[in-house]
Amino acid sequence: MSDMGRQDLSSKASAALKPDSEKSYVEQASDSVKGALDSVASAVQPQQEKSTTQKIGDAVTGDNTNRHLA
Repeated sequence: MSDMGRQDLSSKASAALKPDSEKSYVEQASDSVKGALDSVASAVQPQQEKSTTQKIGDAVTGDNTNRHLA
């Protein structure tokens, strides 16, 4: 199983836990781009190729648009 191009759960959590008011504009832009790229990667990666942690993370974040492909 490969999660290439995916953001790991700890990175997602740390980005979500730090308020935007405490982030620089560069951090905010970086989080936004990483989040968008992760959502795209989630949508195109077949469910059967995702690790268990990515499946859980996708379910929690709502990035499980291709769940019917499992």
